[in-house]
Amino acid sequence: MRPLGPAALAAALLVPLAGCTSAADGAEPRPQAGVRPGASEEDGSGSGAPGAQDGRADGGAGDGDGGPLSGFTVVIDPGHNGGNADAPGEIGALVPAGPGEKECDTVGAESADGYPEHAFNLDFSLHMRDELEERGAEVVLTREDDEGVGPCIDERAAIGNEAGADAAVSVHADGGSESGRGFHVIAPGEVEGFTEEIVAPSRRLAEELRDAFAEDAGLPVSDYLGEDGLDERTDLGGLNLSTVPKVFLEAGNMRNAEDAELLEDPQWREEAAVVAAGAVAAFLTSGDAVRG
Repeated sequence: MRPLGPAALAAALLVPLAGCTSAADGAEPRPQAGVRPGASEEDGSGSGAPGAQDGRADGGAGDGDGGPLSGFTVVIDPGHNGGNADAPGEIGALVPAGPGEKECDTVGAESADGYPEHAFNLDFSLHMRDELEERGAEVVLTREDDEGVGPCIDERAAIGNEAGADAAVSVHADGGSESGRGFHVIAPGEVEGFTEEIVAPSRRLAEELRDAFAEDAGLPVSDYLGEDGLDERTDLGGLNLSTVPKVFLEAGNMRNAEDAELLEDPQWREEAAVVAAGAVAAFLTSGDAVRG
């Protein structure tokens, strides 16, 4: 595993002071909407890897109680769900996706060793939640475990909208060609009547995530799609229906052996999630977030 560079931990401390996306978005689970699960050994949120602990703001309190991110709300959307494969009728149903309709959700990708994207997405998201709560943010998850179905792409967007989120991040790992390496961040393009108000702040959020991941996550930017680690899309319901700044983080390519080695590593997931949380914190504290 390529460890995070020293800059990762320094950035995590300083910030508080100043295939997935295929035809059906590939990104959403059914109810349990807006539930923020508690930390436990089972969900892996208390593992205490050095990268996560060192990156947390001293004295930060979770659930928006004190800390540099107090007063901010972040929605984290772990893509797909563990029960999707057993519910083809439900996840195949058409739902609103902006100007048109798309499938409710998809199953997601998996590595050659059988590590499923939906499990990666949840674990990474839980670590992001823990870090952001340590910094004082209120964090809402679109799903709390890996056993259910959905929510659908329109429901995922609605959770962020109803929470009045200052930022929303949908967490994924792509399922591209085996030869393709790297991560990318998807930002919404302009869709008339839907995304005009969020295009600019979402782009800034995407750039913060791209820059932080490129510098400190030990993964290169994608060499098989997007440009310089960014991809703009107008076909994803999870973005089209959002009224708050929102991006998709495709944290790596599960079908690439080098990427998969990192994605399957619990310590890398925890430390990379701290990097992602630091990028969200930088976005929020920069004044780029659109406050309601």
